[in-house]
Amino acid sequence: MNKTVDWYLSKGFSQQMAEYFASGRRTVISVKPNKDFSLLLIFDNNEKKIFDMKKLIQPNTVFAFLADWENFSRVYLDSDSIVSWDKNPEIDSKKVWSNKIDLSTDNLYVEGKTI
Repeated sequence: MNKTVDWYLSKGFSQQMAEYFASGRRTVISVKPNKDFSLLLIFDNNEKKIFDMKKLIQPNTVFAFLADWENFSRVYLDSDSIVSWDKNPEIDSKKVWSNKIDLSTDNLYVEGKTI
């Protein structure tokens, strides 16, 4: 069954998210860190977006360690094409799940700025 925008709205989704999910989800195929602490993202429909990470990189949050450029620049796509960082690059995040942080692809697509 195809779910419509109205169906998603009835479940409490915002208008933007309802439209996104009703039209079909996207997959990130490329991620590149920018010096201004934003991410250049390319999606499976070849759409390019910029996502500003500065609003997330705040003291006392899970993202605080990304304020260091060396850490931020280690962004990668995991085996499920999820934008991710390992807190400690010496630890295998496949074995120690708490070593990895990641971002919702859906939020990246909806909140990213199209370029």
